Amino acid sequence: MRVPLSWLAEYVDLAPGASLEDVHAALVRVGLEEEDVHTFDLQGPIVVGEVLEFVEEPQSNGKTIRWCQVRVAPDGEQAADGGDAVHGIVCGARNFFVGDKVVVTLPGSVLPGPFPIAARKTYGHVSDGMIASARELGLGEDHDGILRLSTLGVDAPVGTDALELLGLNDAAVEINVTPDRGYAFSIRGVAREYAHATGAVYRDPAAQHETADAAADAFPVEVRDDAPIRGRVGASVFATRIVRGIDATRPTPAWMVARLKLAGIRSLSLPVDITNYVMLELGQPIHGYDLDALQGGIVVRRAAAGRPSRRSTARSARSTRKTC
Repeated sequence: MRVPLSWLAEYVDLAPGASLEDVHAALVRVGLEEEDVHTFDLQGPIVVGEVLEFVEEPQSNGKTIRWCQVRVAPDGEQAADGGDAVHGIVCGARNFFVGDKVVVTLPGSVLPGPFPIAARKTYGHVSDGMIASARELGLGEDHDGILRLSTLGVDAPVGTDALELLGLNDAAVEINVTPDRGYAFSIRGVAREYAHATGAVYRDPAAQHETADAAADAFPVEVRDDAPIRGRVGASVFATRIVRGIDATRPTPAWMVARLKLAGIRSLSLPVDITNYVMLELGQPIHGYDLDALQGGIVVRRAAAGRPSRRSTARSARSTRKTC
C-alpha cells in the first residue's frame, strides 16, 4: 500500500517536520512493515510560465523547432533561477500556442533520471531552460507534447512554484500489508494506525459524510453467485447510487492526479479517477457505470473448476454493465 503524506495528513495530524522515515518508523511500531518510499524525483526551480511568442525554424535534419520567448516571472521581477523574467527556450513540440500557461524547468532544476537542466546552446540558440511534458514531470505517459496547464483545468500567476501547484512536492511511504489487516489497504486504515502509534488526532473520513437516503429512482439489484468460495456468497450486498451532474469531459484535478500517481494508479478520466480515489481512501471497492446503458438488475458470477472462465467472465461483465 502506497500512502501519500499529504493525503494521510488530511485524517491524522503528522508530527511537525515528520520525514518519510519518521512516518515509516511510526507505522512499523504498529506492525506495518516498511517497504519503500516514492517521490516525483523533481527539484526546482520549476515554475509556471507563459508563452509570449515563438518562431518556427525548420532544420537541416528535417525537424522544425520553435524558438520561444517565455515569461517565467512577473514583469520587473527576477526569475527563480536568478535570471531575467523572460527566457528564450528551444522546444521541439508543436501542440502549444501563444498565451498558454506551461511548466518551465529553469536552469538548476533536476528531472527524474537524474536529468539536470542547464542553459545550453542548441539549434543556434542558447536555450535557457525547458518547457516540460507530462511524462517528464511524472504526471503521465504523454511525451508527445507540452503539458498545457489549461488541459488540467489549472491557472496560476506566472512564476508560481509548479511543484506545489501540481502536488509534485508530495511523497509516499509504501508498507507491506498482511492478509489479516485488509483495512490497511486504505488511507483511512493507515491513518488510524498512525494515530495509534503516535497518539495523534484521527479524523475518520467515513464519519465526515452523512449517508443519504435511497434515491426515489433507484432500482433493486440481485446478486447471483454460482461459485461461492467455501460455500459463502462472494457479495452479500451490492449497493448502487445514482450520481448526476458529472461532466466526464472535464480534466481530473492536478492534486488528484498526483496523489493517484504516488499511490500507484494512472490517471485515466475524471469518473474513473474519482472512483479509484474513493476506493483508496475508504478501502471500499467501487465502480462507475453509465446510467444510460443500464437495463435490468442482475449481477452474475460464474466459475469453472473454482476459477472464472474466459467465457463466463465475459458473460458476467455484460450483465454487470447492464445492471449496476
